[in-house]
Amino acid sequence: MSITVIVCTHNRCKSLAKTLESILRQTLLDPVEWEILVVDNNSKDETRAVVQNFQGRFPGRFRYVFEAHQGVSHARNAGIRDARGEILVFIDDDETAADGWLQSITSNLHDEKWMGAGGPVISKWDCPVPRWLKARNSFTMGPISAFDFQTGQDQGQELTDPPIGANMAFKKEAFVRLGGFRTDLGRKGSLLLSNEDTEFGRRLMANGYQMVWAPAAVLYHPVEKHRLSKTYFQRWWFNKGRSDIVEQGAEPHGTQLFLTLLRILYDAWVETIRWAMTYNPSLRFTSRLKVYAYAGQAFQYCRQSFETRKDRSLLGAKAQ
Repeated sequence: MSITVIVCTHNRCKSLAKTLESILRQTLLDPVEWEILVVDNNSKDETRAVVQNFQGRFPGRFRYVFEAHQGVSHARNAGIRDARGEILVFIDDDETAADGWLQSITSNLHDEKWMGAGGPVISKWDCPVPRWLKARNSFTMGPISAFDFQTGQDQGQELTDPPIGANMAFKKEAFVRLGGFRTDLGRKGSLLLSNEDTEFGRRLMANGYQMVWAPAAVLYHPVEKHRLSKTYFQRWWFNKGRSDIVEQGAEPHGTQLFLTLLRILYDAWVETIRWAMTYNPSLRFTSRLKVYAYAGQAFQYCRQSFETRKDRSLLGAKAQ
């Protein structure tokens, strides 16, 4: 089965070059046709020139696509439409691939049993880990794109949680059957919405398809200094809370809205008490992030409820 490695990028020409070099070093055990498809999502830097340089050096290996609609979901969907491979592999534009990554992430997808695969994303630190950041905790590691919570499972074990977009692969058939990534989710410029990747994985599993864990398919993700601030983590989790509600498509109103907000506020109050009473810095910060996530949920519930009432009012006015 042929393979397309999709690299969606936005204004990261320097790190993109390192990512593409690491992909070029990959080897496959069997003679399989494979390509690298770079999707440029409105970059204003030298992204196109970087890709053209690689195209000149390695004719036939690289292709370039420009996607004008801003947002990671739009970029990934453009890559899916243009991909020639039967297996589609996704890697972020600031990551580097370990030797054997491509072989490992795709090897099981030749089996009819599996529709997708995911591998670990290991944080690459160039500075000390802050005391308030707890390693191997989804709340504190989520904003820096770390994913290695299924360590200990062997190659070929079924995934119980969907992988993150930084290291995942699917048969193209999956997108033909289920559609692409939801464009109301995922990062769009400075808007930190998420869940577009895990939503597709959950959708895949909900339809009875299986995904496989590939622990040897290692990608390294740099921890950027601008992300190591409590303000960034709080902003990320506020928008993660929003994304969870967008994914659900909830539109509560009336009593249902009141009861939903009451539950969220109660959960936020409990975490606020833990935040205030806990001595351990990382546990304190975890509770703090949960409060921000609940705040994002409450905000999005109110917003969707308001938009629903507004739409109904407009429909009523037109009907009259």
